[in-house]
Amino acid sequence: MKYRTILLFGAPGAGKGTQGKILGTIPNFFHCACGDVFRSLTTSSPLGKTFIEYSSRGELVPDEPTVELWRSFIQGCERSNRFRPKDDTLVLDGIPRNRHQAEMLADTLDVKAVFYLHCTNFEALVQRLQKRALKENRLDDANLDVIRDRLKTYEKETKPVLNFYGRKLTHRIDSTQSPVKVLRDILRHVDKVIS
Repeated sequence: MKYRTILLFGAPGAGKGTQGKILGTIPNFFHCACGDVFRSLTTSSPLGKTFIEYSSRGELVPDEPTVELWRSFIQGCERSNRFRPKDDTLVLDGIPRNRHQAEMLADTLDVKAVFYLHCTNFEALVQRLQKRALKENRLDDANLDVIRDRLKTYEKETKPVLNFYGRKLTHRIDSTQSPVKVLRDILRHVDKVIS
């Protein structure tokens, strides 16, 4: 059975996590942020060491361990009944991160919509990431060089995922608006694609 899925997409700092958390509070929506799954790893585990090694340089963790970790996490959520695929719509942010991951997950995800949180203001993204670094103790968001590398990596590797899913499924949302207006724009489309 494929998971009915909504993808939240955008550069680091565009607001995917904020919107995902809000959507995850709505009955029959289950939010899964791949970054949170990685950050919950113990640093002494092999996957935890891999995550630290790559994220400290602003690089993405390789596809195979990323997808393996995600599958393991989501299956655990199913077993514990936190995620009920027959009833719930899966809200993903941070995965798939590139075309190869999208291809690896094609047999698992029934993607109903992609919400592309678009921000053309580079400085606004940098400020959001640095503010988040202080607030959430996320060291990977504090260093300006790491931020620049993450944004370059996003442009190069992640944006092509939009082409994989195509224009028909992709809804462009202006993420420079207030979070409540971004949510309003997302909810306008969610009602049409889920019902």
